[in-house]
Amino acid sequence: MKTILSLALSTALAFTIAGCSETDNNQAAESAPAAPTENTMTTNPTENNPFFAESPLYLHYPQFDKIDNTHFVPAFELGMTEHLAEIDAIANQTEPATLDNTLIPMERSGQLLNRAATVFFSMSSANTNDELENIRSEWAPKFSAHNDKIRLNSKLFERVKSLYEQRDTLELDPESYRLVEETYKDFVRAGAQLSDEDKEKLKAMNAELASLQTKFSQNVLNEVNASAVVVDSREELTGMPETNIEAAAKAAKEKEMDGRYLIALLNTSQQPPLADLEDRALRQRIMEASLARGSHGGEFDNREILTRVAKIRAERAQLMGYANHAAYGLENQTARTAEAVNERLASLAPPAVANVKREAADIQAIIDAEGGDFELASWDWDFYAEKVRMQRYDFDAAQLRPYFEMNNVLEKGVFYAAEKVYGITFKERHDLPVYQEDVRVFEVFEEDGSTLALFLMDPYARPSKRGGAWMNSYVDQSHLMDNKPVVANHLNITKPVSADEPTLLTFDEVTTMFHEFGHALHGMFSNVKYPEFSGTSVPRDFVEYPSQVNEMWSTWPEILENYAVHYQTGEAMPRELLDKVLETQKFNQGYITTEYLAASLLDQAWHQLLPEEVPTADGLLDFEAKALEDAGVALAYVPPRYRSTYFSHIIGGYSAGYYAYIWSEVLDADTVEWFKENGGLSRANGDHFRQALLSRGGAEDAMTLFRNFRGAEPNIAPLLERRGLN
Repeated sequence: MKTILSLALSTALAFTIAGCSETDNNQAAESAPAAPTENTMTTNPTENNPFFAESPLYLHYPQFDKIDNTHFVPAFELGMTEHLAEIDAIANQTEPATLDNTLIPMERSGQLLNRAATVFFSMSSANTNDELENIRSEWAPKFSAHNDKIRLNSKLFERVKSLYEQRDTLELDPESYRLVEETYKDFVRAGAQLSDEDKEKLKAMNAELASLQTKFSQNVLNEVNASAVVVDSREELTGMPETNIEAAAKAAKEKEMDGRYLIALLNTSQQPPLADLEDRALRQRIMEASLARGSHGGEFDNREILTRVAKIRAERAQLMGYANHAAYGLENQTARTAEAVNERLASLAPPAVANVKREAADIQAIIDAEGGDFELASWDWDFYAEKVRMQRYDFDAAQLRPYFEMNNVLEKGVFYAAEKVYGITFKERHDLPVYQEDVRVFEVFEEDGSTLALFLMDPYARPSKRGGAWMNSYVDQSHLMDNKPVVANHLNITKPVSADEPTLLTFDEVTTMFHEFGHALHGMFSNVKYPEFSGTSVPRDFVEYPSQVNEMWSTWPEILENYAVHYQTGEAMPRELLDKVLETQKFNQGYITTEYLAASLLDQAWHQLLPEEVPTADGLLDFEAKALEDAGVALAYVPPRYRSTYFSHIIGGYSAGYYAYIWSEVLDADTVEWFKENGGLSRANGDHFRQALLSRGGAEDAMTLFRNFRGAEPNIAPLLERRGLN
């Protein structure tokens, strides 16, 4: 039984380490509804509410053309009432607990609430507005309280516990046996064994956390928009691609700053324009604006919120019998313990820092050779790293963009790879409504022509969309519910000013597109009975693994040659340029690894604190600086990928879990080696990966799935080789 909290956290499922990405316009736009920034429905929200019944659209696809902001609250209210009535009916039975009268009805319960919350949390991430944000603030503690009413229901827990204690005598199939075990663990971890007094304390903590986490995420989005950098002259933008300059001019004009330029920020510390801009003073302004977010006062300052969240989490962990929040959070991950995570991160930091210092020396040499009278700073790195790349490989990354037109990358790259490896095909649907005009919808077919899933692609950045890149599910696959999956990918690519202009991607954006589609495949290939185990319902430090594996096809020669064609001439990327793409895979890996490790170490530093050790808001920046210093990654020219005050992952689903990307990459790199050892891109390899691992979701232990696929324990050597850490 997935909780509403898990729905909220699932919207933050998948960011990429390599950086968030920044088609032509969707042909379905003519049938698209207005974006939900204003009410478009005139009927009473309790009448004809599209959430009150299962969607009649294909595969229960959401009725975006009928959904209005006013529909959510009535659906939440009725949905919670119905859900609690269903739970009470299960808990108050007099018959002994069985799978059929307890766990299966629990899996089926709460459908109205699930439908409404799924769409709501997706929209609050992908296309939000003031009304939705007000609802989110008001309802965050209510969702928390609702979950507590279920997980802390003593009668219900007694039935779950009864099944758990009898599980070895019930002759259950393996997935049902796992459902019994995991449901029991979920209740215990939610506080079901606490005293009544401690349950009340826990409820208060959960409610406050829900409100604080919501406010933090709202501040992050608002601060990104408020911190956009205003540029007075076009000359200052020398080096920036013309399409980006036009987009900056348009953004300024929309803010009534005609004749000026507005550079929007992404949620990472580093910002894409820093690789192009020749004006060092402007680069510094952009970087300093980025790093200051959430910590320089004002209405969007997150310091007080973050320190309060850390303190409550530490107190809650101790209430539950754990040393700290990290110990609590890691118990049901593949890492299991904070000690294991600390050991892994500590082993990677020294070689990563040694590598990045070598890279910094190369950059400083370029600066000195050009007569630059300054020491390398964080705002210089990307700009001069490109010069080093050009010098070393006679290769400018900007040369790639004309060969990475977005539609080609999606259809002749991402989709083509999936067709070759898994035999699936795609057909765009123009008859299904969308929530924003740029969203595209595809039906996905098995090799035999039967429908596998529906897939939504939402590529472009906009002020109503949070930063990063992620996958979410609108309908989870489940044989019990007779549901096929409806999943979506969301990126943050800069949209050209004119509809006639092509969308040309950076190589990082290409990688991100393949990465996120790996999550989508995990959801689409799900083949389980219970919703609890569907798709990406796996440990946080395993969920990134399949998506990282899918990145391999972005540079696989047969795939790259198919999609990397010049958007004007149609000519394939020259072989020598293709070779340079492959040659430079290890380039700048010291920086990429170090900025990621710095963020991961900050996450652990916050969540391994005792309550009394949590700093005050005023001491937050000093705490962050000391944590990086103690970990050996305090390098001024390599800021953490996310500073604490805009580190959305650790406020959402990755608290004490941001290490998951590097943990998963061990499995990913080893899996890539397996593909290479067994003939690479082939249906046989794809089918094995799909059947042994992707299709099983959380229905089996994650590491058991890996061993079933690989036939061995994971080997860290391929990761060290890939990142130049060996």
